[in-house]
Amino acid sequence: MYHSSATNRLDPTAEPFEPTRRRQRRWDESGPEPLPASQRHSTWTGIEKGARGPRPYPSWLIEEAAAIDTELGLIKSGKEAEVHLLERATEQRRVLLAAKRYRASEHRQFTRSQAYSEGRAARRSRDNRAVSNNSSYGRQVAAGQWAAAEFHYLTLCHQAGIPVPYPVQIDGTELLLEFISDPQHPQLAAPRLQQLRRDDERLPQLWDQAVRILVGFAAAGLAHGDLSAYNLLVAGRRLVVIDVPQCVDLAGNANGLDYLHRDCVNLCAWFASKNLERDPDALFTSLLAVMFS
Repeated sequence: MYHSSATNRLDPTAEPFEPTRRRQRRWDESGPEPLPASQRHSTWTGIEKGARGPRPYPSWLIEEAAAIDTELGLIKSGKEAEVHLLERATEQRRVLLAAKRYRASEHRQFTRSQAYSEGRAARRSRDNRAVSNNSSYGRQVAAGQWAAAEFHYLTLCHQAGIPVPYPVQIDGTELLLEFISDPQHPQLAAPRLQQLRRDDERLPQLWDQAVRILVGFAAAGLAHGDLSAYNLLVAGRRLVVIDVPQCVDLAGNANGLDYLHRDCVNLCAWFASKNLERDPDALFTSLLAVMFS
């Protein structure tokens, strides 16, 4: 048996055995300082490829691992989510993004949500039961489901040519999206269609774009489900659709055509209030023709 202070009994001339001592770890004061609470390292490289936006990636997208995300403030607060302004930057480039974060604690009423998500059941029966029971865990599952649904439908819409914010990535219940800015004030979000005045000379052109948006949804077999002047942004002369987690599959949802018709009624009613009379039933009929052509 060895003793650390004893001479090796097999070789009397050997030096006494000394145990190896573990070096104590010292704090490296030359290392990078921790980021402040308003910043984080870019999450782009830490997410799965399937959680990134569709290819080809836009030229403004920053993919470098060295990028830093900086919180710049709240853009919008809703019942189910908040949208924050985020800057992703390297030493060479910077881009503004919209960070939409779903809040599980706010998913307390599921009657309306379940009507939209017919046919979108979670894979695990435990998750389905938790959502139906509106438990704390169920609300967390619902938040993740709605974030994933929005990322999915934004991707579909982008690929179908429907003007939506480019979906950069999804990480849990956070979506990073293209920031749709006001061309006159690039640091500010584009105004909603609802904010336009009755005498705005862009209204006829915006109506034509709204019709093309509805045609795009119908051709993709979808209805927005909640389309109104409140979730259409006006970026200069360009109309952009936002808030798509409740998109409805026209073939898979028994009430799909009702949602599509309601989208037509909502838009026509708003433009009529601006002295642009339009027939919602004629619009709906034209969309049915697109669906079945």
